[in-house]
Amino acid sequence: MPRIKNPIQSVANIAEKLHTCAQAAIAKAPHDDAIKATIEQFGLETKYVDLSIRFIGATDLPKMDVLGTADPYFHATLDHKLSYVSSVQCNTLTPTWNKIWQVKNVPTSAVLSVVLRDKDEGALTDDCIGKFESTVHPGPKGVEVQGPLGLRHRNRGTFWLNIESSPSQGDPKLLPYLFDGPIHYSRHSSPTVGALTKLRDGRLYSTWKIYIKGIPQIFGDQVQPWNHEYAAARAIFQGPTSVAVRSGIQAGHRMLYARSVTNDFGDIKSTKDVFDLLHGGTHRSSTDGTVSYAHRIKPAVYTYIISTDDESLRFSETGAAFFVDFVSKHALHSNCAENVRYSGEFHPRPVGGWKDFSDNLQDDEVGWELVIDNNSGTYSPDPAILPKVKEIVELNFFDLDVVALRHDDPELKASTDACRAYALSKRGVTEHELQPHVTEGEETLSHRVLMGMPPGS
Repeated sequence: MPRIKNPIQSVANIAEKLHTCAQAAIAKAPHDDAIKATIEQFGLETKYVDLSIRFIGATDLPKMDVLGTADPYFHATLDHKLSYVSSVQCNTLTPTWNKIWQVKNVPTSAVLSVVLRDKDEGALTDDCIGKFESTVHPGPKGVEVQGPLGLRHRNRGTFWLNIESSPSQGDPKLLPYLFDGPIHYSRHSSPTVGALTKLRDGRLYSTWKIYIKGIPQIFGDQVQPWNHEYAAARAIFQGPTSVAVRSGIQAGHRMLYARSVTNDFGDIKSTKDVFDLLHGGTHRSSTDGTVSYAHRIKPAVYTYIISTDDESLRFSETGAAFFVDFVSKHALHSNCAENVRYSGEFHPRPVGGWKDFSDNLQDDEVGWELVIDNNSGTYSPDPAILPKVKEIVELNFFDLDVVALRHDDPELKASTDACRAYALSKRGVTEHELQPHVTEGEETLSHRVLMGMPPGS
């Protein structure tokens, strides 16, 4: 029988090999928490890292339309715990995104799953180009995109990415899969935008979604459930007709927030970037012609929710045209979620308020702040949580000055009234634009939903 030269070293080598095999087993079954728990029972502790994933682009994608091109975008997940959705790249088989996704406290056994799709405008679903999975081991990667089962040609191109990692700090198991930026947004347009709507401000047909960080740390497990005392909420969530009501609102939500070649995308790197999203407005008059306020902060009130499903801030102008005939603005933004992190309204204002402002001053000559509240009948969020809302907004918007007020605070009413009064008197906004309204002959989103739903829905 051969002698073992160094028994201690041999045992160490065996232990190392067992740990490597265990981690490989986890990687092969990354979504089975029971397997992970079983392996950890044997003292093989999971290691965690902070990731910076750069999605560079793809090459040699297949032709997806009759013109011999495609409109690709992708959806990435880490162990199906956290997701990232890209912009749509138009008319290309070699898309370039070059976008970074930073996530803290990720198990080294995690699997990055990516699905590429071809955007089909007007279709109910987008065609699948292919998909792939990758470890999160650091380094540059060129991964083969695999086509759906049954396709003759399984190789559907190559996806290029680069992963950087560093050991996580503290106790990463307390807050795993923690989104850490960059803060990025998408702007979506209602599908009812058309010839008639060009007579109005295009912002009345837009929604915004901003992916924000810090929610688990600041809110913990706190959520705001739907308000059982509110009749409109009961119509959505309770009773024999609520299923049909929810189906209509959810269909409207999908149309509003769908990925499209017309979406705008960007990162928020400064307070200026935040206020750039709030620029806009057009004054059309038969006497003074058309005046554009594209580079001015618009005096407007916005409806918002902070989502529980993807931890995004979603908002639109409270007078947005697509709200017509829907029983709840906040439910339309939340996709009829039974709870949200928070909801209400907000509006920008110059320091000192709109009543003391003049368009003779340029926006960068004065300070600005955001007034945010809990004015939401559907969810009736707890006003005691407003300081946390202020904290999360200031964290993500680079210490923007935030004033958090209860919905019944007289100061809130005075500030909101001054904002709307300035819009009416100085920016050419009409009374009906302050509330959901459509012009004669204009198609509503609710009508588009009704026409698009199958009979009997």
